[in-house]
Amino acid sequence: MQYTIIELPKISDPRGNLTFAEAQSMVPFDIRRAYWLYDVPAGESRGGHAHKKLQQVLVALSGSFHVTLDNGKERETILLNRPWQGLVIEPGMWRIIDEFSSGSVCLVLASEHYDEEDYIYDYDDFLRYKGCLK
Repeated sequence: MQYTIIELPKISDPRGNLTFAEAQSMVPFDIRRAYWLYDVPAGESRGGHAHKKLQQVLVALSGSFHVTLDNGKERETILLNRPWQGLVIEPGMWRIIDEFSSGSVCLVLASEHYDEEDYIYDYDDFLRYKGCLK
């Protein structure tokens, strides 16, 4: 599978903890876009697509959620629930984000600006793109 869990700095303080991310030294790309998912209704999912060139880091800033990754041959589900850990997702990975806990917030750091042409929304098209389906 093409993903990595990265540990971000966690600076503990009696007044509250602090975690940060820096491009290139911690996040393996220049950050060109950041967005966050929140108030996801119970039972709903996000994602359901792949990217051709975009890399992402997902962080559970609050609460928890599952990320299911699929490379066209195998699937794996990862639980994100620590705000000092980031899930690096490489291009060419189908992703589904679900099982959001109440109050969860998913931060997404992206290597590229939004580009509709970079998305693959149909799973069969994804399998063809990966060479797994003729």
